[in-house]
Amino acid sequence: MRPIRAACLGTATVLVTLLACAPVADAAATDTDFAHAKGGDRVITLIGHLVQQTRFPVNPGGPPAQGDRTVFRSDLYDEHDNQVVGETDGTCTTTRAADINNQAEVCVVNYNFPSGQLTVQGMVFGNLTASPPPSFDNAITGGTGVFDRARGMVHADTIGVGKRRFTIDLDS
Repeated sequence: MRPIRAACLGTATVLVTLLACAPVADAAATDTDFAHAKGGDRVITLIGHLVQQTRFPVNPGGPPAQGDRTVFRSDLYDEHDNQVVGETDGTCTTTRAADINNQAEVCVVNYNFPSGQLTVQGMVFGNLTASPPPSFDNAITGGTGVFDRARGMVHADTIGVGKRRFTIDLDS
């Protein structure tokens, strides 16, 4: 398949890509400016900026189809001082595309920080045609380093073109 560059992609694909662009840095994982208590949980809020995205369509030039794949990378910024603290790298595969009102993708994303990685996965609904893309929640399925045995969820909100707010809620 021949890739289609990000400039040719719709807003929905950019949103999906932003889901994968939320890394968590050492500072974000340990500094109280980045994390606050929520019932014993640790909450980290980061801003993701899409850096690179490539879509591999099943039907080049056609509408979204089951099996389409998007690969992306985003830089993650501390929401308070706008410093890069990590990055996200991930893929999304279209699982349901025929019904324009009920489209879905399954995404697997790594949030990469100097002190470890978080792995996140889940479904994203309505991102293939929606403008702006809707918010979504995905599960934290594990991690490495300071995030060893991590569990919790990531909530993503679109806050601009190619830009998302990621709220990472780590269970204690």
